[in-house]
Amino acid sequence: METITRKTLLYKTNVEYGDYCLNHVLGCSHGCLYPCYAYLLKKRTGAVKDYQDWISPKIVGNTMELLEKEVHKYKNKIKSVHLCFSTDPFMFGQPEIHMLTAKIIRHLNLNDIPCSILTKGLYPIPDGWGSIYDLFGITLVSVNEAFREKYEPGASNLKDRIIYLKQLHSLGFKTWVSMEPYPTPNIVEQDIDEILNSIKFVDKIVFGRMNYNALTAGYEEFYKEQAKKVSEFCLKNGIECYIKRGTV
Repeated sequence: METITRKTLLYKTNVEYGDYCLNHVLGCSHGCLYPCYAYLLKKRTGAVKDYQDWISPKIVGNTMELLEKEVHKYKNKIKSVHLCFSTDPFMFGQPEIHMLTAKIIRHLNLNDIPCSILTKGLYPIPDGWGSIYDLFGITLVSVNEAFREKYEPGASNLKDRIIYLKQLHSLGFKTWVSMEPYPTPNIVEQDIDEILNSIKFVDKIVFGRMNYNALTAGYEEFYKEQAKKVSEFCLKNGIECYIKRGTV
């Protein structure tokens, strides 16, 4: 896989439920077509040329060198590190990325820094990396595989995503689901209860609307109703709930 170099790695995120973050890959072979905010941002700033360039990921070759230096510098400020907001740490079908991600998590954990991880890929069983203080998550906005094939063409099968996350949960790891960007009925007809019941085992659910898509304009009441259902489901099942700002 092609590599790039960077001058910095860790940064303080502006996402309301985050602390520090890192992105050790440029691009994402999942090629999500919601459209993807990360792709739009990287294209606008000139980091990638076009969609084809975006779905051809490049590893940050000096990741571990930067991480060791920056963890030493910021250790007393960091509460947790999120992987990742502009790429996928367990990108489906990309073993080189998986191996680097495992090294990152292990290094952070050895420095008593917990990680929050989010993927549309499949989690390998942690072997020498991963902590009970880490939070392993998947993005799941549907259980309709036809929707996944259209909007998340390079990502993993939805049912497999749930199965692999449940496996981590059974091993004692904390798990979560990001239900964002949640699609409106004109994009896909679905019952949110079906999705929620498939992830009843998780510790946390984050729910957010679909942005950057004109098709979702005017659906304020819909998002209000769905957010209410998520909140009530979480309360009933003892799951931590977070409704993203701007969703309702």
